[in-house]
Amino acid sequence: MSIGRSRGFFCRRFSFVFVLAACFAPSGSPAQTSVSRPSGGQTQSSLTISPGTILPTRLNQSFSSRNAKPGQILTARIMQDVPLPKGQKIPAGSKVTGTIVSVQPRGGGTPARVELRFDSMLVRHQSIPIVTSLRAIAGFMEVQAAQTPEYTPGFGTPYYWAPTRQIGGDEVYGVGGPVTNQNGERVGSGVYGGVLVHVRAHPESKCRGPLDEEDRLQALWVFSADACGVYGLDHLAITHAGKTDPVGIIILTVEGQDLKLKAGDALLLRVH
Repeated sequence: MSIGRSRGFFCRRFSFVFVLAACFAPSGSPAQTSVSRPSGGQTQSSLTISPGTILPTRLNQSFSSRNAKPGQILTARIMQDVPLPKGQKIPAGSKVTGTIVSVQPRGGGTPARVELRFDSMLVRHQSIPIVTSLRAIAGFMEVQAAQTPEYTPGFGTPYYWAPTRQIGGDEVYGVGGPVTNQNGERVGSGVYGGVLVHVRAHPESKCRGPLDEEDRLQALWVFSADACGVYGLDHLAITHAGKTDPVGIIILTVEGQDLKLKAGDALLLRVH
């Protein structure tokens, strides 16, 4: 087959897959009803970030209790568009910035400890002050596993239709498909870049369930609706999540070894 004919065949095949995906996407799915950019000349500095908003982030740099210093700047990338009230959104790629407050290396029977906070967000060159607590944290290997399809899609099946399993156990049936918990109950839908779900909590967990009276859909990226605590980071403990005094201060500890976090580790932050 000539190069011209091959290219024409590929383009027709790609168009067919795209139309097929559009036809079979559920009506009114979050992929089609994603929050639009603010209109009417509204600037990003006027974003209203409601208390309870979840920020799904990925850490941009590695650090440990051995080399971290008080005052050191930390940054994390928001990994999925975050819907807000009144049709606003925080776009994926925005940056959350914080600081290491104090560091205690391990030694003499004392656990390694890092105290930190994330207190500002950069959205399209606009800095917005925030106060956050930590709902869940996961190692980068857990993130990779959650992004890997549970089976290889068949020939001609779009990759983003393949089911995946979230950190915490929820099942995602592709972009536009349902997200179900371990009891088979639907908690949200898959969208490009992540999921939109109603936040839940196990009765025995220290995390909260619905975060406001509206129980609005939240962007959780690779995390389950009830994800809470530590995943894939051996011996790490969230000693203080920042929900109570001192609000916004997150304290992480590790017994018997250095505390290490790597670039690519994931954090679910909650705005207060």
